[in-house]
Amino acid sequence: MPAESQQPAADRLDDDHYPAYTMGRAAELIGSTPGFLRSLGEAGLIRPTRSDGGHRRYSRHQLRTASRARELVDQGTPIEAACRIISLEDRLDEALRVNEELRSGEEREEQQKI
Repeated sequence: MPAESQQPAADRLDDDHYPAYTMGRAAELIGSTPGFLRSLGEAGLIRPTRSDGGHRRYSRHQLRTASRARELVDQGTPIEAACRIISLEDRLDEALRVNEELRSGEEREEQQKI
């Protein structure tokens, strides 16, 4: 974490990926238990950062992902399936974003030819 410690504190507060939340606080924020967060880590959906003391730390981005998993599990989806669904949703979102960037680039090239 050397790069993070050199980054100004105000910048870290705005960083969606900064691991600012302890396991207990993270579980409280998403309405789950620490065990649920551990199970998401074991399933590979989220990978919490470890503090110097070895404690798990979560970012806001990870909490949104965990919250989505919590919603699916609350609806009766097994945790493994919930993790797979979220993973596939994320991959689809990324593919759509890349596709849109490519289309925008092609449109710009067409405009320049005219």
